[in-house]
Amino acid sequence: MSPRRKKIGDLLLEYNYITPRQLEDALSAQDEMDMRLGQVLTELGYISEEDLTDALEIQLNIPRVHLNNYLINAHLSQYISENIARRHHAVPYDVEDDTLKVAIQDPTDLVAIENIEVNSGMKVDIAIATHSEIMKAVNQIYSLVDTDTSEIFDRLDQYNQINEEPEIDQLRQMVEDAPIVRLTNLIITQAIQKQASDIHIEPLKNTLRVRYRVDGILHEELTVPKHSQAALISRLKIIADLDITKRRIPQDGRVQMTFKSMQIDMRVSTLPTIYGEKVVIRLLNRDDSLLDINKLGFRSDNRERFNRLIKKPYGILLATGPTGSGKSTTLFAALSEINSPTKNIVTIEDPVEYQLDGVNQVQANTSTGLTFAKTLRSILRQDPDIVMVGEIRDEETAEIAIRAALTGHLVLSTLHTNDASSAITRLLDMGLPDYLVASTVIGVVAQRLVRKLCPDCKEAYQPGVEERKFLGDPNVEKLWRPSSDTCKKCTDGYKGRIAIHEVFEINDDMEEMIAEGANELEIKKYARENNMKSLLDDGKQKLKEGITSYQEVVSSII
Repeated sequence: MSPRRKKIGDLLLEYNYITPRQLEDALSAQDEMDMRLGQVLTELGYISEEDLTDALEIQLNIPRVHLNNYLINAHLSQYISENIARRHHAVPYDVEDDTLKVAIQDPTDLVAIENIEVNSGMKVDIAIATHSEIMKAVNQIYSLVDTDTSEIFDRLDQYNQINEEPEIDQLRQMVEDAPIVRLTNLIITQAIQKQASDIHIEPLKNTLRVRYRVDGILHEELTVPKHSQAALISRLKIIADLDITKRRIPQDGRVQMTFKSMQIDMRVSTLPTIYGEKVVIRLLNRDDSLLDINKLGFRSDNRERFNRLIKKPYGILLATGPTGSGKSTTLFAALSEINSPTKNIVTIEDPVEYQLDGVNQVQANTSTGLTFAKTLRSILRQDPDIVMVGEIRDEETAEIAIRAALTGHLVLSTLHTNDASSAITRLLDMGLPDYLVASTVIGVVAQRLVRKLCPDCKEAYQPGVEERKFLGDPNVEKLWRPSSDTCKKCTDGYKGRIAIHEVFEINDDMEEMIAEGANELEIKKYARENNMKSLLDDGKQKLKEGITSYQEVVSSII
């Protein structure tokens, strides 16, 4: 009997995807679950989607397609309606002459294939793909249908006779017009799809520039006609509940939106420039998976140290690094890890970035006198177990944080220092007594963010003298770098970012050294002798593992 005619259960058994007992369990559960056997096996966790699709490729002799290797363009939506695609779990992924190439989850569904042929009016070439790949592509295609910028820009021409600073009544009308609404939605949704952290909308002399910050780097996305500037910026201000009549002063606002089941917080900031108001929108995904310690990039030894520190009952734990190095994300991941109904956790932030269930979060506001120091004093009367202070900015805040630690609270906060050991001297420079710093600070996590090489296009190369010298290893044979070829799945050869860390855990000997006035070099030397891996060490390790590139490590640390 040929493999094509074998039952899927027998085939999975033959190729050792499942055991006889698992097949027996699935067959027993099939009637009750009312599913095909392959689906039952995946629901029971006996095989993965990938396993099932590989087996179906053999059984049915229909080619498997990996949709992640294709650039799924919005124009493909013209061939199959969204309703058909979602109903039949099928998606067009390419067009060749008069043939539409379609990936489908169940290639034996002849009704689905006939509907697709009728709907598209084309000959259909079927391939098999996993359900998750298909639905990801469907979401991508049908969410991008409205991104034809040429049509939007053509309709924006209606504003080309309008003054650069229209009357308020005129502006109120313009911001409700379809072209401006569509342009605003386009800018925001594209930024979210590209996983941008910030949108910059910048008035230049003769145009309006839109840039997205992706993985820490700004990329120009599009330019908008100058005559649309006032309406677009006013539309964004209205969304964020800002005053469109005030164009000469900075304003800050906030708005929440839902995008494909994701909760997105947008912090909107305006700034008057010589060519008009600039708008920067910070995008914060409230469902961000980075609030998981295991996804922060800690090496195993650093993660063990960090876990020990956050589970201590009292003391001060500091996260240090420059602006934008992910300090707040690390602290919130810590809070997420130790959050429980038995703990009273209170945070003071400016602004509140992530929202955690069960955590009491306070927005500091210096303009109303609600400073970090004043708020921290009030919080200590609220019977907290754990307090997070967004940043220790001055001696007053530092003194209250130390008092909180001395009275049995765990305090998390951030400082702007270059490495972990210099955080100690920074506190001493604020005027705090060395014996208090020694007795309250339990540890410091220093970090930087580096871009990760795209796993789909990174290329190996033989390192030169410069890289070998940097690594201190003349025998290293292979490193990785961004590919020179164009990749459909990344930006400039990089995709996402990862933190590099040094975790400085203060022991009894270190506490004694600090109390006796040891300087920064002495502290750093002792830490290294006691197996603390520096930022540079962690960066070199991630470089050797092919996670990032030589240029990224050097530029972030050196």
